[in-house]
Amino acid sequence: MRFGPVPLSEAEGAILAHSVPLADGRLRKGCVLTAPDLFRLHHAGLTEVMVARLDPGDVPEDAAADRLARSLVPDPVAAGLVLSQAFTGRVNLNAAWPGILQLDPRAVLALNRVHPAITLATLSPFARVAAAQLAGTVKIIAYAVPEKALATACALARCAVRILPVRRRTASLILTEVPDGDLNLAAKGRRAVETRLRALGIALTGCTTVPHRTAAIATALAAAQGELLLILTGSATSDLHDVAPEALRAAGGRVQRFGMPVDPGNLLFLGDLGARPVIGLPGCARSPAQNGADWVLERLACGVTVSDDDIAAMGIGGLLKEIPQRGRLRETPDPEI
Repeated sequence: MRFGPVPLSEAEGAILAHSVPLADGRLRKGCVLTAPDLFRLHHAGLTEVMVARLDPGDVPEDAAADRLARSLVPDPVAAGLVLSQAFTGRVNLNAAWPGILQLDPRAVLALNRVHPAITLATLSPFARVAAAQLAGTVKIIAYAVPEKALATACALARCAVRILPVRRRTASLILTEVPDGDLNLAAKGRRAVETRLRALGIALTGCTTVPHRTAAIATALAAAQGELLLILTGSATSDLHDVAPEALRAAGGRVQRFGMPVDPGNLLFLGDLGARPVIGLPGCARSPAQNGADWVLERLACGVTVSDDDIAAMGIGGLLKEIPQRGRLRETPDPEI
C-alpha cells in the first residue's frame, strides 16, 4: 500500500486518508474517491489530496478484518460468539451467553506479531462475560494489509477464542454463625453470593445457616443438593484442619487446597464431595467486590478443573483492589497524608 498526497488527477479509485469538509457536506475518510468526489474537491480549490492506494496483493481493511475474525471463530455458534459486520477495519467478538473467555494466549501473541496493522485485543484469559458483552475485537489499523501477512495471521489464529458456557446450574450455600457474632453477617454473605451466582445464571437451590461446628457443617454438606457447594463461615478459616475443612472430610469429601496467592481472597479452601466441587469462601466474599474466590467459582461453574498450578498462577495479577470492609487492611492509612 502506498500512502501520501497525490494530485487530484491521480486520485480516482484511491482511499481518502482524512476527512475533508466541503461547502456542500463532507467527504469522509475511508471512502473510495470517485470522479464526482474529485470534481467537488476541485471546486473547493484543492489541487491534491492525502490518500492510500492499494498495491496488487493488498487486502482492504474490512475484507481483511472479516477473514481474520472468521479464522479466529470459524464456527460462531459452537464458540459461543457473535461476530459483528466489518466496519472501518473492525470486527467485534461478542459473547453469545454468560460464561468465561477461553483463548490460546500463544496464538494471540503470534497473530499480533505478524504485522503491526493486524491486531486482536481480548479480555484476559478466563474473564467472566455476560451475554452480548464484548470479549475481543479484531482491528486492521491500516486501510489495507498484504495478503501474505493476512494469510499467516489467519493460519496462526484459527479457533483461538471461545466462550465456555456455564455447566453447573445450581449451588448450595452453607453459612455458619459463631456465639456473639454479628447477626448481619449471614444475611450480607447470602446477598453477595447470590448476586455472584445470578450473574452466571446459577440458581441458589438452598441456603442453610448452622453453628460453626464440624458436625453441623458436615450434616449440612451431606444434605445439600446443589451442583456446587459453597461454605461461608462466621469465623475465618485459618488452617487446613480448621472447622470447615474438617467438616468436608467428615462428610466424606476431600480437601484439595487451603490458601491462594490472590488478595483479597487468601483464605479460600477448595475440595470436592464426590463429583461436586466445594469452595470454602473467604470472608471477603461478603463484599460484592472481586476477590480470588470469584476466579475459582467462575471456572468451576463452567466445568473447568482448577488445579494447584492454576491457583498458583493466579498470583500474577492477583493483587486486587482493596476492600475497605475488611477488618485488617493491607496498608494502614497514614493520618499525615
